[in-house]
Amino acid sequence: MCGFIGVYQRSPSGFDERSLLTALTTLHHRGPDERSLWHDPAGRAVLGHVRLSIIGLDNGRQPIVADEGDIALVVNGELYDHERIRRELQALGCQFKTESDSEIALHLYRRSGLAGLKQLRGEFAILLFDRQRRLMLAVRDRLGIKPMFYAQHRGAWYFASEIKALLAAGVPAEWDEHAYASRAFYLRDHTLFKGVKSVQPGCWVMADSGGLHHGRYWDMEFARQDAPDPADEQGMVEAIRAAVEQSVRLRLRADVPMGVYLSGGIDSSAMLGVATQLSGQPLDAFNLSFTDMDDYDENKFARLAAEHNGARFHTVAVSQDDLADHFEQALWHNETPFFNAHGVAKYILSETVRDAGMKVVLTGEGADEVFAGYPHFRRDMLLYNPERQDPALVTKLRQRIQESENGYVQPDMPQDIHWMVQQLSHGVSWLDNQAGWFKALEALYRPDFREQFAGSDPYRQFYDRLDHRNLEGRDPVHKSMYLWAKSYLPNFVLTTLGDRMEMAHSIEGRVPLLDHHVVELACQMPVWMKVRGSTEKYVFREAMRPYLPDALYKRKKHYFRAPPATLQQKGRLYQLVRDVLNGSELDALPFFDPARVRNLLEKLPTLSAHEQGLLDPMLMELTSLCLLQNRYSLRASTSQPLWSAREEAA
Repeated sequence: MCGFIGVYQRSPSGFDERSLLTALTTLHHRGPDERSLWHDPAGRAVLGHVRLSIIGLDNGRQPIVADEGDIALVVNGELYDHERIRRELQALGCQFKTESDSEIALHLYRRSGLAGLKQLRGEFAILLFDRQRRLMLAVRDRLGIKPMFYAQHRGAWYFASEIKALLAAGVPAEWDEHAYASRAFYLRDHTLFKGVKSVQPGCWVMADSGGLHHGRYWDMEFARQDAPDPADEQGMVEAIRAAVEQSVRLRLRADVPMGVYLSGGIDSSAMLGVATQLSGQPLDAFNLSFTDMDDYDENKFARLAAEHNGARFHTVAVSQDDLADHFEQALWHNETPFFNAHGVAKYILSETVRDAGMKVVLTGEGADEVFAGYPHFRRDMLLYNPERQDPALVTKLRQRIQESENGYVQPDMPQDIHWMVQQLSHGVSWLDNQAGWFKALEALYRPDFREQFAGSDPYRQFYDRLDHRNLEGRDPVHKSMYLWAKSYLPNFVLTTLGDRMEMAHSIEGRVPLLDHHVVELACQMPVWMKVRGSTEKYVFREAMRPYLPDALYKRKKHYFRAPPATLQQKGRLYQLVRDVLNGSELDALPFFDPARVRNLLEKLPTLSAHEQGLLDPMLMELTSLCLLQNRYSLRASTSQPLWSAREEAA
């Protein structure tokens, strides 16, 4: 794992060496082992790289430049099964100069162009400069596990692993108010920083003399509703087991010590079990324990999984005071608001893992997205997708939904939610939840901000930019899963709970359950193999049963959340919230009416515990925005959008 900065300009000219070195310094946490900068002799491009050495420790320095000098590249990530690809390339006459897994990308591109990079397997962000064709190519992995951002500044195109490097290189730090109002920083490829976008998962972006171009090389393709119904249930279970085992086996390859993040759920517990069996030795397992509230602490379940596998168990105790002490620094790494402090807890966990001498961890992220593990997917099944389910159980569970929620989409929901329901011919539970939350947040907007962005229809904008071919003819649950994978998976789950908090302390997180071979196999399995009555992740649960203690095999989904600060109002985390929201940064924030926010704060102690808990995500986001503004010296936008209408439409 590493970090990089790259700049491309159409006309040869000089580069600001000092700002580029400063940009690399801001990425030091991503690569503390080596730092280097490469200049195109013709003056059209520069590539900078910081390295966290995992594979090829002695000679994996980047940027890697072809002997012919016509191609240079930097890679952030891991490319698995690279030994086999290397042998095949060598048989074709390719000469390798390093032992790094990254070098295969250079030779694949040289032989087959962009199509060659489709052979790569793993989590990666690649930036490549082709001197002969005078272009810079950025490619991101299929699921968006590794981040990559880009922006245009003073006639040049800038690419980097994190936004802070772009800012250090000279890109202005301005709020993107439209991205906030339309939630495009979660729902699409925008960020909160004006003019800065992310390369989307499974996509490439190319800058050349003709401007900026982009396209998609991979997408999730779920089975169609009219596909033949598979009859071999046990065969599907065994296929998933074999795919997961192969994915873990590939990710056990490292030249440095490796551990496992262990939450206490079946996902990470299964990863520990498979890795222990395949490696044939005990592993180090690290668990977060929230000491303030038992309802949020899964330590006893994690300990059960560790004992089952003979792991060396490490408990990382985290209190509300710990979360407060690390909140701002974790937020600087995240570059996106927290709506719960669980991201801060992951930041603390990664620091402990680093101090224990680890550089690599296996994690269980992705199982809920791949195998329909979230309760909102189960809700969608009950309401819209009950094929091959027990009718009596479905009726019983539907009654519970009606009793607790009084129906589905409420009349006062945003019009674009009703519009999406019409387009899809069914509701989407997670969108309903998000829209209700955003509606409550909008009640705190400044009047001028609300008026400026009224009618922006964020969900319609989100839907219009999707590839509808992958929605047509699919089951409702699969459509819901596809929408989630295009928004919150890369823009929240893999950021706040993945790469950023791990790499903040130079820890490489590996996610076997997001291997694209596992994902493609799971996509072709019917909904009833993923959600079975009240049981989520059915096929995964059955496949991993040999690796799980019985108590964990039977355990229901438990969200990983830090205890709400609003329920511990004498704690330092809640005091941080109050201090920030009563300070000058809120007054300078372009989105919210300070008086309304402070009135809510004063009212909060009079509310019920349930109501206080519901307000916690909103107050966390507001606090985050204020601290981001201060830490990045963000200012309200005064310039025209940096993206042309043509580029936005594309």
